[in-house]
Amino acid sequence: MPDTFFDKVYATTDPERTRALYDDWADSYDDELTQNAYATPNRVACALARYLEDKTAPVLDFGCGTGLSGVALHEAGLTNVDGMDPSADMLAQAQPKQVYRDLHRIALENPEPIPKDRYSAICCAGVIGPGAAPASTIDMVMHPLPPGGFLGISLNDHAIAKRVFESALNQWIDCGAASLLMREYGAHLPGQNIKAFVYVLEKN
Repeated sequence: MPDTFFDKVYATTDPERTRALYDDWADSYDDELTQNAYATPNRVACALARYLEDKTAPVLDFGCGTGLSGVALHEAGLTNVDGMDPSADMLAQAQPKQVYRDLHRIALENPEPIPKDRYSAICCAGVIGPGAAPASTIDMVMHPLPPGGFLGISLNDHAIAKRVFESALNQWIDCGAASLLMREYGAHLPGQNIKAFVYVLEKN
């Protein structure tokens, strides 16, 4: 049986190799995740929609990939959505879904790719963890949020096992820079027997 991208992704640590892996995965990504009952985009989108009263407020889907999370955000009623991702091939798959106002490619060398105070909420569904974005990404997405802005984020079992990822999130909560509104464990990729925590933080 040939290796799937799931066999490779969690062992990849170099940012450029990770980006290249997702470029190669783009054509089959939606099918492979759908076959594994990918639940996280819907969980994060619904969690954000629960707290973001103004459903027309600008939302950033950070690490949007092929747009599965953008579709989930729209279905949750959040329709003023921009997408960002480092993979050009993933963004090419996201464009035809017509759920984004704008799509932007992230330059990996740019430490501050998100304009400050532009977005009322940022979604990071399945973005941060081994084989994806590093723990430092949590600071990258929290800093540009305005006071009262929301971060909806997931950390799967692989990320929780590393501890550094949830520790980076807890630093914002423990120092009072953000408030934890929700932390819920549930389905992530049932087909791979992987679960995830979904969190919503409000920046103080």
